[in-house]
Amino acid sequence: MYLDEMRDFCLGLPEVEECMPFGPNHLVFKRKLKMFLLVGIDEYPLRFNVKCDPEKAFALREEYPDTILPGYHMNKKHWNTVYVDGRLTDQQLQAFIHHSYDLVHK
Repeated sequence: MYLDEMRDFCLGLPEVEECMPFGPNHLVFKRKLKMFLLVGIDEYPLRFNVKCDPEKAFALREEYPDTILPGYHMNKKHWNTVYVDGRLTDQQLQAFIHHSYDLVHK
């Protein structure tokens, strides 16, 4: 998944807005003013932060220790950093994004 594909996927979800509150190098996607994804524009490999249920977050980090890490500069209990380096499928990445999107609506 490339940045433009991730952006299109996020903006295709209902009630999503895009902003850059942390400067011109990071995109933030929000649902009803609540952030569900943060992605660096100039990072390689691409990586993004998403919210995650704490138990699921831990399980994913155990299953993918080199690809899914505790959220960088985020609450490590509720956020994961996901590396987009080809080891996870686009469908898995989209599922992580959608899970985060759903969590901010609760």
